[in-house]
Amino acid sequence: MPRVGERAPEFELRDQNGSAVPLGELLEKGPVVIFFYPKDDTAGCTKEACRFRDEFERFRQTGAQIVGISSDSMESHLRFAAKYSLPYALLSDPGGRVRKLYGAASFFGLIAGRATFVIDRKGIVRHVFSSQSRFEEHVDEALRGLA
Repeated sequence: MPRVGERAPEFELRDQNGSAVPLGELLEKGPVVIFFYPKDDTAGCTKEACRFRDEFERFRQTGAQIVGISSDSMESHLRFAAKYSLPYALLSDPGGRVRKLYGAASFFGLIAGRATFVIDRKGIVRHVFSSQSRFEEHVDEALRGLA
């Protein structure tokens, strides 16, 4: 897992619309909040995703972009984003390659990990929060990391 002060690993994944999204391109626009979550449309993940949605304007005021990443397909992400009106990109990481780069691989080897990273526009990790069960706290921690 990249630590605070280290460079965030570069990646490129496809969003729910099939567009390629490289981290470097996101960073050109400002800081980025990446939250890794286990699965679309499950109870905890839905709470977390909707909380990021509900606080979206606060993130926008800081200039930050929000990006959710799971191993679900682009089609699953598209349905999930539409169902809950999620105003940010959901990136598909089939096989969990990027998840592994960020050290959010799994919880007890069974469930994909849940971790949030705040990355400044220079690509440096400024805040990390990892908790499998405190879904909604990921939003508070991300906002704290942007302050």
